[in-house]
Amino acid sequence: MSLHLAAAIDLSGAYEAGPYAELALLAEGGALDFVTLGDSFARPGLDALAVLTRLAPATGRIGLVPAVTTTHTEPFHVQAAVATLDWVSHGRAGWTVEVSATEAEARLFGRRRAAPREELWQEAAEFADVAARLWDSWEDDAEIRDVPTGRFIDRDKLHYVDFEGRAFSVRGPSIVPRPPQGHPVTVVDATEPRAREAAARHADVALVHAASAAQADAARAELRELAARSGRDPDTLRVFAALVVDLGGGEHAAERGHGGGPLPTAEGPAYRGGPVDLAELIAAWHRTGAVDGFHLTPVEPRRDLERLVNGTVALLQHRGLFRTFYPGSTLREHLGLARPANRYAALAGEPS
Repeated sequence: MSLHLAAAIDLSGAYEAGPYAELALLAEGGALDFVTLGDSFARPGLDALAVLTRLAPATGRIGLVPAVTTTHTEPFHVQAAVATLDWVSHGRAGWTVEVSATEAEARLFGRRRAAPREELWQEAAEFADVAARLWDSWEDDAEIRDVPTGRFIDRDKLHYVDFEGRAFSVRGPSIVPRPPQGHPVTVVDATEPRAREAAARHADVALVHAASAAQADAARAELRELAARSGRDPDTLRVFAALVVDLGGGEHAAERGHGGGPLPTAEGPAYRGGPVDLAELIAAWHRTGAVDGFHLTPVEPRRDLERLVNGTVALLQHRGLFRTFYPGSTLREHLGLARPANRYAALAGEPS
């Protein structure tokens, strides 16, 4: 089982692309699968999707995964923006599905009151379903671009999705051709029980906050079982342990209490110590099959990401536990995930 690594590049007070590009390139130098950038209607800051679209030309291999809130937004517009990121990055896009649960955020839009989180995650699952259908609404060879005849597309290879759900009604087709990956990678933080059903049905990568290998293994087993129950092959789901990391201790041993694993904090399970001990933790958890990978959020982005790449990742690479180069060009290839078949093309090819 291949080890996968991802990192958050969130910065406070950064309002231009340069500092984010610096972190993304540092992570790319360590051959990490992808970087994430958080976003929320509850705080000021740059739009994560726009920032990572700006970073796409400045990076070459690393996956780019912005947080996207599915509450108070429309799936038709969001899927087009994520598909555009996939085109601009030549197949390195993903999106982290988020929900917005506060009344203050609801007032920013004035469309409806805040809803219970269980209802919001049901809506988010429907949102992800609609997005995937819209990505499939163009067959891969729908574009003709035949200048002499003036034909740009083959209309027979565009499909109405005609989606009718509890929260959305979408006809389609999309306004953006099918993305290079078919479907950009969908990431869901499945720590919250109400998010697990959505993750099991629609996520390519599920994040779980776990303070021990046993907790991570239990969460992974539950998600895989839910995926199988929903009709998915559980091997198409990658489960990452999400840890906050503070590598300010340099090469010193893990802080007391952290040697046996992360400690719970308000931000989630946190590891405080040195890069070497973090490498030992990652290797130990992965060796047992508890997780497919790790999503690491640095406490101090510049300092900790540099120590992560040049210390922890370098050690894992030296031991042959993590790759030293990207075997492919797309995020799906990094994760060992196949490009999804187009559901409408498959139906069109069936005998009547």
